[in-house]
Amino acid sequence: MKAWFSDSGQRVEVFIPSRRWFRPLMGRCCQACTPRSWDGFYHTRLSSLGFRSATWVTEEDTRYRGWLVRRICCVLAVGSWKVLTNTPGDLLERVCSNKRVQDVAASQACGCRGDSKFQQQCKEKVLGILAGIQAPLCLPMLRLCCWALLRFLSCLFFSVQLHRGQLDMVLRAVRRKPGVPLVFLSTHKSQLDGLLLSFLLFSQGLGVPRVTVGNLTCSPRLRALLGCLGAVFLPTRVEQALSDQDGELPVAVLASYVEEVLRSRQPLVVFLEEPSAPWHLSGPARAWLAPLYRAVRDGAVPDILLVPVGIAYDRTPDRFCRDGAEPSAQPLGLRACLWAACRALCRCFGCARVDLAQPFSLQEFVAKSLICQSSMGKPLEELLPTILGMLSSQPDYSRADGPEHRMTTSSEAEEEMMVTKLGLHALSDAIACSAVTAVGITSALLLHKHRKLSPLFPQCVRLSQLMADFAWLLEETLLRQHDVSFSGQLRALVLHSLAMLRAHLTLYHLAPLGDVLVVVKDSAETQWELSCHSTQIVPIFASEAVGACAIRALLLELLPFVGEAPCPSSITFSEDELHHKILTLLQLLPPSLLGLKPCQPLDCQSQDILDKLTLCGLLEAEEEGERYLCDVSSRRCRTPHWTNLDFSDSDTDSDDNHCKRCFRICEPKDSPGFLLFFCHLLSPVLATYVRAVAFLEQHSWPQPEAMCARALQQFLAEENGLEHPMWSLVLSTLQSFKNIGVLKERPSPSGPLLHLTQPFCSSEGRRKLRAFLEQFMQL
Repeated sequence: MKAWFSDSGQRVEVFIPSRRWFRPLMGRCCQACTPRSWDGFYHTRLSSLGFRSATWVTEEDTRYRGWLVRRICCVLAVGSWKVLTNTPGDLLERVCSNKRVQDVAASQACGCRGDSKFQQQCKEKVLGILAGIQAPLCLPMLRLCCWALLRFLSCLFFSVQLHRGQLDMVLRAVRRKPGVPLVFLSTHKSQLDGLLLSFLLFSQGLGVPRVTVGNLTCSPRLRALLGCLGAVFLPTRVEQALSDQDGELPVAVLASYVEEVLRSRQPLVVFLEEPSAPWHLSGPARAWLAPLYRAVRDGAVPDILLVPVGIAYDRTPDRFCRDGAEPSAQPLGLRACLWAACRALCRCFGCARVDLAQPFSLQEFVAKSLICQSSMGKPLEELLPTILGMLSSQPDYSRADGPEHRMTTSSEAEEEMMVTKLGLHALSDAIACSAVTAVGITSALLLHKHRKLSPLFPQCVRLSQLMADFAWLLEETLLRQHDVSFSGQLRALVLHSLAMLRAHLTLYHLAPLGDVLVVVKDSAETQWELSCHSTQIVPIFASEAVGACAIRALLLELLPFVGEAPCPSSITFSEDELHHKILTLLQLLPPSLLGLKPCQPLDCQSQDILDKLTLCGLLEAEEEGERYLCDVSSRRCRTPHWTNLDFSDSDTDSDDNHCKRCFRICEPKDSPGFLLFFCHLLSPVLATYVRAVAFLEQHSWPQPEAMCARALQQFLAEENGLEHPMWSLVLSTLQSFKNIGVLKERPSPSGPLLHLTQPFCSSEGRRKLRAFLEQFMQL
């Protein structure tokens, strides 16, 4: 593949061994939600097309040849890139003539639609709002900035990798549906992502996209420059449209503008999350997805091709929004950006990788979702009785719990449900297609596998052992159909990742052994950094991690009865017990946190987790005639399954007439410590939940959710010793507490407020909640 830094600091060509490691082509769309797209936009030969670095430009990328061309090939290549489409010149007239815009303007002007003065005022308002959303492309400035960005990215990264097969898959989809616009739904790791994606799509022949800007506050000069390059901004008060009448006109103008962008077939890039809050569908993303859904629903465009995009960095290039709790009071200016770029050139950020998932049809997704919605079953049982130790009836695990599955009656509620479902589904696809970096694998091993065993000894591991664990985790990642963003010799890859983390590690050469001792610095900042990098592998092993935590909870329940067992294989669990614990944890954790698809019911996810635990060797089905030291399963007689089937018309429960499967815990010989490693993957999330229980007692209720989130972040910062804890964990905690009934949102004249429910106002209720959470956490 491409060059890497060795331990001597020189560029060396290294290649990955082809013994048994094969790169999968990731990013297949959901077969259940979009079956026609799943079959239509994919070909098996795409996986063999290989990679290319988007920043590596030669004379072959131009129409000319010669020694002079080799010296100015970057200028010639940028000058030859085609701007396929642009904003129509009569955009203002089209937006003003939009029926929804006219209706909203007329309602605000007391019905004076035919008045010429009203039309002029309406046009001025629309012009002001439209100027705040977008600006016409400036082609000379665009090509100049693309050339500067090409040189900047070449200095910033070793390479910016792009899979040729993924690019060809998108181009094939565009050729098959020539009149359908493209919308790229991307993860968001850095504020550089917008410029990076705009550069990549422009250079690969997909045109100049319109790139949405989220919560980043920009100065007027920076906003004008980004607008000339294709950036689009949300109008002010767009999120207050439902409660504020003055916000209805900006929303109507935004919807009309998006329709015109789609009609002109300009590519649109929407970021689904914020850099400081991964795995969470952001408010600006919902605001941009809503007009896309309305455009297809109302027939403004026949269809839209959606392409999930995953972005991965060895090291994130910026820290503009690290705290995430509230935006900076001072807008980000052009001078600050130039100074940040100059400082970034003095640092090493490794490699970057952009993955394009399989396109899917929005029209097909909406139609399939409406059909699935009409056939939904009963909701899952709430976790509240389980937490408080109350008896409850047998739950009906027929579907996933969440707002997207509730039956709605109004069009606004249906739109909100579809937008949420679309955003979560696209975010899951984008996370699934994102490649894993070498830094992510090394950070996960240092944080979760080689943990600090005693306060008296530092957290350390030998380089030889770290290399063996790296190869093991790499193979497990590839076996689960996830790609990695690197290639090379094993030692060079591990040393490269250690070099990226050198600020948090200390290396000692062990002369007698000829090895290197890697010592992790004992600081909260180090734990925060390793945790941020290791989140890349959580969606890959999320199913196994949930299953391992469920096994730990069952083992914890058995300790008072069996004492010390000789070995874990002495204990068996029934299938029902495992399903119950797995479903409990799936209800507790948000699906986006685990990278799970929202369209899959929880009972199917639970069965899938149980199958994966058996496949990876952590569980083994009990054979007939065996007896174990502690068998917590029901010991029914072992009779053939079919002898207990009742074909009569009476409503009988066949599950009570045959034996359930039983499983025993196993330790794979080639993967020691597998179970503990999976348990540790969810420890940062569950530990945050446990700490938040104390927060419930120390703060007054009710309070707005935004204020509650900032207070919780401050509380966690004081406990962890961090200046800014991970904002995504704060949002996950509040979301989970609302889902399980600890917090409840109720309307008020000043806006919705979070209330602490009655069972958890007492210390006994909070103690039970803490015990419920700690059963899944590996200390």
